[in-house]
Amino acid sequence: MTTQDEAPTPFEECRIVRAHGELDAQTVAPLVRALAEARADRPGRLLLIVDLSEVTFTDCGILTPLCEAWSDCRARGGWMRIVYDNHTTDLAFRHTGLLDRFPAYASAQDAWEGRTAGTGAPEAPGRHS
Repeated sequence: MTTQDEAPTPFEECRIVRAHGELDAQTVAPLVRALAEARADRPGRLLLIVDLSEVTFTDCGILTPLCEAWSDCRARGGWMRIVYDNHTTDLAFRHTGLLDRFPAYASAQDAWEGRTAGTGAPEAPGRHS
């Protein structure tokens, strides 16, 4: 199941999309819809956090919609960051060479602040954004 949330107060310019459970070719449609709605919901600059922290399994079926959303955010002067800690999600990004584009963030707050998981420091301006 995937949901789109209006961002809480500290994330006023941001939209958050959350997914739960397994994401594969059979179950990725709600994520695709939520990403499209988040992008259509806000004209102009878009800051998007995709929270996959409650995803238990994923395959490469998530890559196309995530790459499309990432490109759209960048073209609009914004960024997209992904919250995850699942090994299969990491493998999907690592195996396809997208780990630099989609580094892990431990929480939505860390994603908002640009602090990738394991580093404890914000990322360099313009990097991964």
